[in-house]
Formats: sequence, C-alpha cells, structure tokens
Amino acid sequence: MKALSGPTLAERLTLAGNRPSGFDYLRLVLSTLVLASHTINVCYGRQFTLDVWAGPARPFLAVILPMFFALSGFLVAGSVERCRTLVSFAGLRVLRIVPALAVETVLSALIIGTVFTDLPLQAYFADARFFSYFENIIGHIHYVLPGVFDGNPWGNSVNNQLWTLPYELMCYTVLTGLLFLGVAQRPRLFVPFLFLCNIGLLVAAVRKGIGPAAMVSGPILVQCFLFGVAAFLYRARIVWSHGLGALALVLTLACLGAPLGDYLAPLPATYLTVYLGLMHPHRIKVLFGGDYSYGIFLYGFPIQQAVVAAIGPHEWYLNLLIAYPITLTLAVFSWRVVEKPALQWKSRLLDLESRVIGLAQRMPGGRILCPPIGIPRR
Repeated sequence: MKALSGPTLAERLTLAGNRPSGFDYLRLVLSTLVLASHTINVCYGRQFTLDVWAGPARPFLAVILPMFFALSGFLVAGSVERCRTLVSFAGLRVLRIVPALAVETVLSALIIGTVFTDLPLQAYFADARFFSYFENIIGHIHYVLPGVFDGNPWGNSVNNQLWTLPYELMCYTVLTGLLFLGVAQRPRLFVPFLFLCNIGLLVAAVRKGIGPAAMVSGPILVQCFLFGVAAFLYRARIVWSHGLGALALVLTLACLGAPLGDYLAPLPATYLTVYLGLMHPHRIKVLFGGDYSYGIFLYGFPIQQAVVAAIGPHEWYLNLLIAYPITLTLAVFSWRVVEKPALQWKSRLLDLESRVIGLAQRMPGGRILCPPIGIPRR
C-alpha cells in the first residue's frame, strides 16, 4: 500500500502555487520529442517509418502524443475553473491556437513554398493547392503546397504534424458540449461517461477487426485529453506517488506495445503525465521565457523538410542538429511576436463576456444559452 500513500494532486498543485514547473518542462520535452521522432519520417520516408513503428520502438514513440493530449486536458480543465462562461473558454482557445497557426501557414506558403517549389512562381501562385493551403488556419488541414518537397523521402507534405490539430479542436468541442450540458462539472457523471466512451471505442475496434495501428489514433488522443480533465476533477482524491508513477510508466508502455492496447493506455498515460507534471524542479529562466512548445510543434516539420531539401539525404541525427535550433528560434519568435501579444486580448474577451452575460440576464432563457461553467474548486 505504500504506492497509495502521499499527497494528493490538489496538494501538489497548492505546494507549487498552482504553477508546477514540471508541466513547463514536460511541454518543452514532449514538443522536442515530437520533432525528434519526425526525423525518421523526413529522412527515411513512409515505409521505413512504418517498419520502425511496427517494431520494439513503438511504445516509446507512441507514448508522446497521448501524454501531450493528457497534459492539455489537465491544464485546460484548470483554465475552465477560471472561466465564467463558454464565451471566455472558447475565446481563450481561439486566442491560443489561431494566431500562431495563421502566421505559420502564411510563412510556409509565402516563404518556404516559394523557395522550395519546383514550379515557376507564376504557376505556384496560380495553383489551387496554394489557395486551399490557407484553409489550415480554420482547421481544414492541407499538407501539400504545389511542387514543394516532392523529391523528399517524405514527399508532398509540408506540415504533416498538423494531422493532430483536428483532434485537438475535437477535444475542445467535446468539452464545450459537456460543459454546456453540465456533465463536465459533475465528476460522478463525467467519469462514467468517459469510461463508457473508452469501452465503446475498444468494442468497436474488436468488432471491426482493427489490428495494431502504426500510430495512436485520433479518437484515443481525445480520450487522453478527457482523462486529463477527469484527473483535474478528481485532483483532491488522486494520490501523487512515486510508486504509482512507476507503475503507470510500465502499464503505459505495455499497453502501447500490445495489440489493441492503445485503447487501454489513456488511463495510465494520464497518470504518468500528471505525475511528471506535478514535479516542481527549479525553473531555468533561459528555457522558460515563454511557452515555446506550440511554436516547436508548428514549425518543426516544415523546417525539417526544408533541411532535407536543402542538403539532400542525410541521417536523422544531422537533421535534428540542424533543424532544432532553427525551429526553436522560430518558436521564440512565435511566442514573443504572435502568441503572447494575442493572449493580451484576454481583457477585451472578458469585457465581451461581461456584456454577453448582461444581455443573457435580460433575455428570457438567457441563462440556459449562456450558463456559468466553472468547475467546482476542491
């Protein structure tokens, strides 16, 4: 029973002033691991990547994204606690995602695309794929720019990392619906709903005869996000324990290495993520002048592809050594010039929310249309 003794997640949060540095380190490490794992894709191509994912390295590669989504769920649930209505909740998600995504999309199309396309610029700008690429800004993902990176091992893809973005948006959409219905504020409703969904996904996979997947599927990532929300809801009851953290690590890797085990991974992966996030090591200021993880995620794959196109075929470690410093520089630019200034619009968003609340109070049934959503403090 020693593994079950120790402070609760809520007590660990309080000890760190609700800002544990473990989550900051985890975001930076996970975004870096995403970039590092993509060196396999960009340097060796699709078939080699599939072969690697089918081998013994699979659990160690597959764990990255579930942890990322679980981390997001836990932190977003904390954000919900500070929001009055869905206006601020949805607005903050838009401010956090869209501006940086829009800038990355424009830079990829106008700079990376024009430098690396095999087409004449007139043909490049006239191609329908150039215009459709800008739909990335609204979450309709397009990977191809005309004539760009066609000769790379992972050809015809500028930003393959964005495949997870629709599922991230799905996470926010599902949580918004559950908040509106009052389910997410009630752990005794939310957690059974979550487990039923998880069981439903597993049963559907068994009935359809779905075999081992090359990558963790989008619906499972959404489950990890929701398990992260559940961990926050039950933070006053869940024990933070080194023993449970070690057990969660073993179970997560075992699940991700077993047939259909992905469907059992969200629970231990979430505990592992929150356990690591609630560690509170000293912050190194040079690393945490801002949150660079989103910028690393956005710019990593295009820069890695550009490195391959610029210097020709090379080994994965060389790609990492060249692409990572460039990507990190762009991530710092993204945070300081785009993301942080965008978040400063929060005050205007809150003013808008106050006006919406006032309007709802004067309307018949307005409270139903704009209900309070705060997660109870525990």
